[in-house]
Amino acid sequence: MPISEFDLIREYFSRRISVRDDVIIGIGDDAAILQPPAGMALAISMDTLVDGVHFDQHSGPYSIGWKAAAVNLSDMAATGAEPAWATLSLTLPEVKADWLREFSNGLFEMLSRFDVELVGGDTSRGPLSMTVQLHGFVPVKQALGRNGARPGDMLYLTDTVGEAGLALWCRQQQIDLPQPYGRLLMARLDRPEPRINEGVGLRELASSAIDISDGLLADLGHVCTASQVGAVINVGELPRSPAFSACAQALLDQGLLNEEKLLSFQLSGGDDYELCFSVPLDRCHDLDSQATYHCIGGIEEGDGVRCRDKQGNAYQPQCSGFDHFF
Repeated sequence: MPISEFDLIREYFSRRISVRDDVIIGIGDDAAILQPPAGMALAISMDTLVDGVHFDQHSGPYSIGWKAAAVNLSDMAATGAEPAWATLSLTLPEVKADWLREFSNGLFEMLSRFDVELVGGDTSRGPLSMTVQLHGFVPVKQALGRNGARPGDMLYLTDTVGEAGLALWCRQQQIDLPQPYGRLLMARLDRPEPRINEGVGLRELASSAIDISDGLLADLGHVCTASQVGAVINVGELPRSPAFSACAQALLDQGLLNEEKLLSFQLSGGDDYELCFSVPLDRCHDLDSQATYHCIGGIEEGDGVRCRDKQGNAYQPQCSGFDHFF
């Protein structure tokens, strides 16, 4: 039975009454009416996910909905903002009830974790894609950005990188991974965890921050450009999760990968959605009160990103990261 656009919205995306006091009028009206808190700056992010580019048939609708929310939440984390409101623009080739139910379940699961309310959006017919816009709050003088890194700062990661890149490569090569490590690796690709709490905790410590969506080298390069500095990464200090290490060893034993390729996943793979941030040297000791992070290098005079191996020699990566138009 055909379903109208308004029935679709009511059935799958109007499941929640307003739960936030700052939502005066939410989803279902011509425009949302929202009340930002006094003394806070408004942070806005928007990302589009396209079928065949950001996900494929292996991802599943629940994971697609989850990731559509998570990638925007990660941008909020990189600014130190606390997310509040979301809008969704969804383009569908056809209406499939089971797909929409799972997609909306994944979307709301991720949004509800951080008390984010869906307040509006749009639906239309066309190639499968979705655009989520998020709005959040950050104290005016505490927002993190890309332009604050200074020579002498140390570089950190909130957690490990490379899992999503390795998972995507294995999926594309149709390689079965040892379990349960393979499932953990695929979860990093399909259901990333935005570092909202970490971003908030870094407001008064970090001098710059960015989330790792297009690869560590590419994203850190954006920080260098904005801050007019250079950076050095000690590739031997890049952390690896137990799942990454176990799967990597299995692939090395089979002769399917080499160490250089594994490093490329960590440096250029993208889709990790960890935060890379810089901290003035005299504030590094304060990180102990926030969480256990991984120091991977530092900021220096010059421009661009350089890599060093364990012996301190220059290391040339295979590639620099993802770009939609190259």
